[in-house]
Amino acid sequence: MRIFRFTDSINFMRYKWPALMLSALLVLGSLGLLFTKGINWGLDFTGGTVIEVGFAENADLTQVRAILAERGYPDAVVQYFGSSQDVAIRISPREGIDQSRISNEILAAVSQTSSSAVEMRRIEFVGPSVGDELKEQGGLAMLAALIGILLYVGMRFEWRLSLGAVLALGHDVIITLGLFSLLQLEFDLTVLAAILALIGYSINDTIVVFDRIRESFRKLRDATAAETVNDAVTATLNRTVVTSLTTIIVLIVLFYMGGALIHNFATALLFGIAIGTYSSVFVASGIAVQLGLNREDMLPPPPPEKEGEGTEPLL
Repeated sequence: MRIFRFTDSINFMRYKWPALMLSALLVLGSLGLLFTKGINWGLDFTGGTVIEVGFAENADLTQVRAILAERGYPDAVVQYFGSSQDVAIRISPREGIDQSRISNEILAAVSQTSSSAVEMRRIEFVGPSVGDELKEQGGLAMLAALIGILLYVGMRFEWRLSLGAVLALGHDVIITLGLFSLLQLEFDLTVLAAILALIGYSINDTIVVFDRIRESFRKLRDATAAETVNDAVTATLNRTVVTSLTTIIVLIVLFYMGGALIHNFATALLFGIAIGTYSSVFVASGIAVQLGLNREDMLPPPPPEKEGEGTEPLL
């Protein structure tokens, strides 16, 4: 079902230069943040201890943080875990201290904030070497995804479209990482999964647009490259809007009701999908047009002439 109906194509390429300049500023700003402020790596990457405790009544996080600070853990990250009676406590690595001692001290301190018994639910320790290995493997996973997409799009489309698609993907990932650096949101394995999901979502949206661009080049014989791209993006806008809105609705529910463990996962996807939709319309197509995309490059090659064709029969 169509929710919009256009009589003429929207002139998206009219705004390609402002969009490309805005994107360049956002990418440069994000890279600057990544080099200056860095990323707030979670315990999955830095190592440390995660302790989950259960209260009989609603837990007071402010009081829990205060008592932990008094006991020598001012850097402890205290969050609700699913409900207001379940609390997750994250402690950075402590050299020379046995992990069982840390867990016992945390449980004893937390028990002072409640009149009823506090139950230990789970203890998990991640060593620094494991965290470094996860960080390296996560970066390689993103790099492998981008290279694989570059090869796939390069075989399926003309090289200008392929380059535009990969640059748009890099644009989406860098700006999303820049947001996490700016707000110093914790970057853990769930956020890495969100970044990889964002890469797949964004390239799918871009390929749908590029397929329609290729069809439009074969259909609109007298149109310029910009006019053809405008027609293709307008024709796919209904699909883009509906897909993005339905995904965003689900992510908003996860953001507000999914709990602390997937809060940053939903944040990365919410922001990334918004940026990815924008880049599919303006950045990927705009770069291809700016690189000189034309109708001749998009037409299939003529079939080879068979032997004997074009010659006069002998008498």
